[in-house]
Amino acid sequence: MALRLSPVMTVMQNAAQKAARRLLRDFNEVEQLQVSIKGPGDFVSQADLRAEATIREELLRARPGYAFLMEESGESGSENWTWRWVVDPLDGTTNFLHGIPHWAISIGLQKRTPDGNVELAAALVYNPAGNEMFWAEKGAGAYLNERRLRVSARRDMLDALFATGIPFAAGPAQRRLPFARTLGALMPQVSGIRRFGSAALDLSWVAAGRYDGFWELGLKPWDCAAGILIVREAGGFVTDPQNNEVQAMGSECNIVAGNTYLHPKLREIVLNGMSANPPPPPLAPSSPVTELDADAVEAHPS
Repeated sequence: MALRLSPVMTVMQNAAQKAARRLLRDFNEVEQLQVSIKGPGDFVSQADLRAEATIREELLRARPGYAFLMEESGESGSENWTWRWVVDPLDGTTNFLHGIPHWAISIGLQKRTPDGNVELAAALVYNPAGNEMFWAEKGAGAYLNERRLRVSARRDMLDALFATGIPFAAGPAQRRLPFARTLGALMPQVSGIRRFGSAALDLSWVAAGRYDGFWELGLKPWDCAAGILIVREAGGFVTDPQNNEVQAMGSECNIVAGNTYLHPKLREIVLNGMSANPPPPPLAPSSPVTELDADAVEAHPS
């Protein structure tokens, strides 16, 4: 029996699916970009803008009093909002540009309570190329299409598969160095580390149990708002490295996500990596040594 969606989730899914139809058409034209007069950068920018405009139009029509925080157009609506949409119309732009079918539409809904606190109320991450709709509402669980999601039950770091986002080379050293320290400490302890290029999908895959955890520093709210709630509603934990709850309100978010058993271990490693004087990494266990493949940008058993 098909799940009955709430009114707000129906609005969110309809908006995402309408934007996805045009994005899929654009995605199928990626192979022609080399002969495009506009060039690939402008092409993808236009795809972003068209998708965002479609989503905004659909959400505004259904909920005219809600505010917006959108990747391309920024903030709009009342500053004293009670409800706010947080939207990334195309998370995984580089994948999209290269014809890699791993990108998503991300829509989160925030609620400001009477005491001024903000909580995540509803979330959607849609991968049109794979027809995978991850969604959740606060207190109602997380789903992939119509299947209920649960985070993994793995307890041993040696069996765990983690995901991350790699800082851009042009970014500040204060972001690159903590990442390098964290990666160096984590690699010998785990089964593997993946970098697939979409934080929204990384978090959704944690919720689905495909990954056992995820970390990234310096995310924007639209990158992670929806994914945070989906992980939590699947039974996982999402905090910053200092173990504070994250609601995707600041200009940047530092994220550590995982299941009950592995979140504390991953969080400690990330926090140590951020320290100016991190402790030395533990000795590698007597198991296959992991090495970093610089081309694939992932850690795997040798």
